Amino acid sequence: MKPPGMTGPTRHTGDVMAENQKQSKEVQLAAPKAGDEKSRITLPNLIDIQYMDDADSGQTQPMEGYNPRYKNIVDYIIGVTHEIWEEHGIGKLYDYYANTVKMHTASGLKYGREAVIAATIESQASFPDRRLYGEEVIWDGNNVDGFYTSHRLRHEGTNRGWTPYGPPTGKRVSYRAIADCVCVQDMMVEEWISRDELTLIMQLGLNPAQTAKEMVAKEKDSDLQLSVAGDIDHRVGQLPPEPWPEAQSERFNPEDFIGRMMHEIWNWKLLNKAREYYHENFVFEGPSGRSFKGIGDFQSYTLSLLSPFPDLSFHFDHFCHVGDEQAGYRVATRWRMHGTHTGYGVYGEPSGNPIRIMGFSHHLIQDGRIAGEWTVFDEFVLLKQIYA
Repeated sequence: MKPPGMTGPTRHTGDVMAENQKQSKEVQLAAPKAGDEKSRITLPNLIDIQYMDDADSGQTQPMEGYNPRYKNIVDYIIGVTHEIWEEHGIGKLYDYYANTVKMHTASGLKYGREAVIAATIESQASFPDRRLYGEEVIWDGNNVDGFYTSHRLRHEGTNRGWTPYGPPTGKRVSYRAIADCVCVQDMMVEEWISRDELTLIMQLGLNPAQTAKEMVAKEKDSDLQLSVAGDIDHRVGQLPPEPWPEAQSERFNPEDFIGRMMHEIWNWKLLNKAREYYHENFVFEGPSGRSFKGIGDFQSYTLSLLSPFPDLSFHFDHFCHVGDEQAGYRVATRWRMHGTHTGYGVYGEPSGNPIRIMGFSHHLIQDGRIAGEWTVFDEFVLLKQIYA
């Protein structure tokens, strides 16, 4: 779902899907103005970070109201991340984050800039040599109404300080994260982030199941945990899921293409549709070290999630894209995955517990089909929900 004010096709699928696509309280954004040359402003088109701040390059899109050292929104996102994390300019959060910023994580909502500062200090103390390598920035909006960005990056560092999981291990870690941000007038006002936390835990040498159970026990002892779960709402009662709406135009729409694909494969369980959407040898990189090529492995991956959660349901909160038909489209999707752990599979004996996970997917579309997919969701939080 695009925030109010952004242009694009309506993607409602009847009353049920409409309920999931309700307009949220996100900041209103508008589509980029003509002349932004949006298809050119992508991370793959930029040179290495050491050249991003080239004073002679000039701005490549309107950035009035933003730090003048950055020439476009992609440069801004990569540069601000570098300032805060690798230059250890933690105090820059006072410049770049609103006092009332909302930070949505897999574990819940953090509210306010001071909470973000505290989390940043803790994380940098845990991994003092942390490096954040940008892989992609997919975006929409403009400098007047605000930007929406989806930043895919890789965290690397050495565990030399305490983490929520225990004392320093000295282990080297490398894992992926995706962060979606709404930025208005040089300030981050809302952010959604998910990290591949299960990979981090395994690289620290910890047992995922044991660690999840220990964390659940601590949380239960420290506070009252209320859990409210209703019916899985990709369908109503005994009815099947509603179909994705017909395209409003004959022109190829990459966001509609990705939404339709995910709805048909995950909500309708039409795994055979994968050949209509994916290239035969497409590349997939997902959470917890999942990496493969090809449709056969993709169908196995899909079944590995459907088996423990037979009622699994995907709901789509936001789409945006960059690129064009010639260069390829890069699409960012923020989604929610709901289900009930009633089946056997990679998570062991069914617990009957409901799961609710926020996730992110980046897709590269070339020649009318998906050539690459990068998906991130916090599988450790999913384990905690199973063991709760």
